[in-house]
Amino acid sequence: MAGEDLIELKFRLFDGTDIGPNKYDPTTTIGSLKEIIVSQWPQDKENAPKTINDVKLINAGKILENDKMLVESGVPVGKLPGGVITMHVVVPPPSLQKNNEKPLTDSAKKNRCACSIL
Repeated sequence: MAGEDLIELKFRLFDGTDIGPNKYDPTTTIGSLKEIIVSQWPQDKENAPKTINDVKLINAGKILENDKMLVESGVPVGKLPGGVITMHVVVPPPSLQKNNEKPLTDSAKKNRCACSIL
C-alpha cells in the first residue's frame, strides 16, 4: 500500500511545541518541508521565519540540506513502523540574521539563545 511508504514527521520548535505530526512521501524535499513549517508557524510565537532560508532542520544531529529528499537525508525510511520521527527546527534570533548589520547591544548579547539536542 502507498500509505505504508509514508514517513510520519513532527517538527519540534525551540520552546518544545510541535508542528504535526503529518505523513510525507520519502521523495519530499527538505525545502518543501521548510515551506510547510513557515506556512504553519504558530501565530503566537516570536521569531517567526520569513523564508525557508531562515529555518534549519536537524535530524539525528545533522542539519538537512534544502535540495535533498527525505530518503537521501538519512531519515530512517521504513525502519520505524508506526513511529513518529521528530525533527528539530532552529530559527536564528533576529539579531544574528545576515540582514541585520548593527552591532549587538549589551542587552542583546545577554539574550542570545542556544539549542541543545539530547
